[in-house]
Amino acid sequence: MFVILTSRPGQYRTELGDGLTACEAYDYLFYGQKKAQFVIAEQTGNAKIRIVDEMPPALVNEVPPKFLPQFATLEQARAELHAMVTFGSMDIALKKQP
Repeated sequence: MFVILTSRPGQYRTELGDGLTACEAYDYLFYGQKKAQFVIAEQTGNAKIRIVDEMPPALVNEVPPKFLPQFATLEQARAELHAMVTFGSMDIALKKQP
């Protein structure tokens, strides 16, 4: 199963725990400015996702992937990601990270 994780610089970040492997990462660009990072991760076991607030007070939450939308294939996760960031003719782009 695959999940899509989101981090927003200066607000919060998601961290992969045991049982999750990053497959692909993308920067979300809104009119040329990076607003978020998306990671498509594969669940390979009993997993937890750490969500870390970057603003004081720094809180950490651990969430099991079952609370996130899950996709059977990498292609389905990619399609959902593209659908999430498409809105009319706005200047929105996903830039794949190496």
